[in-house]
Amino acid sequence: MDAFDTPVSKGPGGLARIISWSLENRFLVVMLTVFLALGGVWALRTIPLDAIPDLSDPQVIVQTTWEGTSPQIVEDQVTQPLSRRLTSTPGAHVVRGYSFFGQSLVYVVFEEGTDLYWARSRVQEMLSSMGGTLPDGVVPRLGPDASGVGWVYEYGLVSDSVDNKALRRAQDWIVKPSLQTLPGVSEVASVGGLVRQFQVSVDPVALRGAGLRLGDIEAALRLASADAGGESIELAETEWMVRTRGLVRTIDDLRDIPLQPGSKPTSPMGGGMGGTVPASEPAGSLRSVRLSEVATIVEGPAMRRGLTDLDGDGDVVAGIVVMRYGKNALATIEAVKAKFEELKPSLPKGTRIVPLYDRSHLIEDAVGHLGWKLAEEMLIVALVCALFLFHARSALIAVFTLPVALLAAFLVMRLQGIGADLMSLGGMAIAIGAMVDAAIILVENAHKHLEHEQEKPPQERREHWSVILESAVEVGPSLFWSLLLITISFLPVFALEAQEGRLFHPLAFTKTWAMAAAAALSVTLVPVLMGMFLTGRIPSEQANPVNRLLVRLYHPVVSGVLRHPWVTLVGALVVLASAVYPLGRLGSEFMPPLFEGDLLYMPTVLPGISVTKSRELLQQTDRMIRTVPEVEQVFGKSGRAESATDRKSTRLNSSHATLS
Repeated sequence: MDAFDTPVSKGPGGLARIISWSLENRFLVVMLTVFLALGGVWALRTIPLDAIPDLSDPQVIVQTTWEGTSPQIVEDQVTQPLSRRLTSTPGAHVVRGYSFFGQSLVYVVFEEGTDLYWARSRVQEMLSSMGGTLPDGVVPRLGPDASGVGWVYEYGLVSDSVDNKALRRAQDWIVKPSLQTLPGVSEVASVGGLVRQFQVSVDPVALRGAGLRLGDIEAALRLASADAGGESIELAETEWMVRTRGLVRTIDDLRDIPLQPGSKPTSPMGGGMGGTVPASEPAGSLRSVRLSEVATIVEGPAMRRGLTDLDGDGDVVAGIVVMRYGKNALATIEAVKAKFEELKPSLPKGTRIVPLYDRSHLIEDAVGHLGWKLAEEMLIVALVCALFLFHARSALIAVFTLPVALLAAFLVMRLQGIGADLMSLGGMAIAIGAMVDAAIILVENAHKHLEHEQEKPPQERREHWSVILESAVEVGPSLFWSLLLITISFLPVFALEAQEGRLFHPLAFTKTWAMAAAAALSVTLVPVLMGMFLTGRIPSEQANPVNRLLVRLYHPVVSGVLRHPWVTLVGALVVLASAVYPLGRLGSEFMPPLFEGDLLYMPTVLPGISVTKSRELLQQTDRMIRTVPEVEQVFGKSGRAESATDRKSTRLNSSHATLS
């Protein structure tokens, strides 16, 4: 009769009935296990990968730009009104405001567990109700939907034949728009290089002589640099669209802009450096002048609040890829690299894209290292089982159960939204030793039953599957509840909140799911595997020389401690007391040391340092760091990138050294 069709007797109790049902429906149990393993493989291939869990709070950033305005004015007229209004946002826990030269950043931190996109919609509603509160032309906008650890990749555009202006144009008009189309990219922030700008320097004497004000020039520039439509006309049975083409493209276009004097005195806030038009001179007598008569127009770089440097050799055009909240970091980085290959033909000739920071190396090293450790643990378990059970097929039962339980845990993680990182995989590594206990004890107990059955005469021996059922029912329920007890031992970890909870919850979840899967398999799959693999002659316990040696060493030790119980207890207390002194001097760290292969050096300088001096210090620092033999590359940054996720000022430099 086929092994899957042999009937077995029923066992008493709920778990015993589950074991009996599993043995009666062996084919179904095996098929369900195969489907479970396939689901785990799918989860393993699609689960988000990162180095460590995201420890940042749920937050929404409100960014407001007010060009050329001092930090104090930004604080009084932008940051404070926004902060006061956003404190009443539903679910907001903390509101922090930062004011910089020409920019305001307000961070709205929400309560633990708040959905980020729900929080963004609430903040947007609060901003829409602030009409008329902020100065004219100042419009706040939401920052990227990213977390505090969203900077997953940084790159630079370098060339020996293309200047920084052209490289910055390639970054802003080719690379950046293309990368922002990728699903996992929230924002691409540009930093470094020179942004092309037309600069108008007004001569105050000529301006007053022409009877003009700065407001007149500003208004003329706004009106002149724009295209406009003029409806349509019909000529010769054809419709013609009427339009004006006034967009400024060259310096000559700016020089020819006509200026008309205003008719009102200059207000203190109107930029009236030119004063007022003399009342004795009628407005009609003032001739129309061109912009070139009262101002000097040149093409130059825009003012920068962020500088970069590569290896101490000078400025480099760089981009920072900010990952969308909750996305797969490794998949996002791989998509960025693939997009770079597509963009190479579109870049200026001789331009190269060099990586400046790549988190994928850390992710692959961390996850790969832990994966190898899991494989080593499974191999050690297999060798120990084979050594002590003295039966190769028995070791296969434990070896097969471990990956199935781990794949089941991965499936639950994927459905729950937990990513694979050092903490979550660490939970599996912690659980492996306990996960295999049930399988080993079940196999060892089956060995005993089969060994006793072999000692009987052939006509008195019971059917093979009946012996397996009896041995599994004897210890299976107890093992199941013991595994569940170990499973709930991590319940206090779920009480942790804030950053501690975000750090340790993945570890507790994965250990819980792995142990729960092992407990379920111990009363379903393991009995079936025992019946399939524990066939033929089973070696006795005394036939194993390792077991004989350990038993011979164990008996005198047990006899000694039982004859002298108080000595044993006092010795245990002495060992426990000896741990008090080193325990009080161990110290504590929130995060264990993690070797990333990179070093970050962040010196600070006195407030008020100029951009030129900050660039000089940055280059000197990078040049010295690059002289260290172990340093392969140094990328330096001073000030802010064009992103709401970066609030550094020019007094804070950072040098990222990549080690070889």
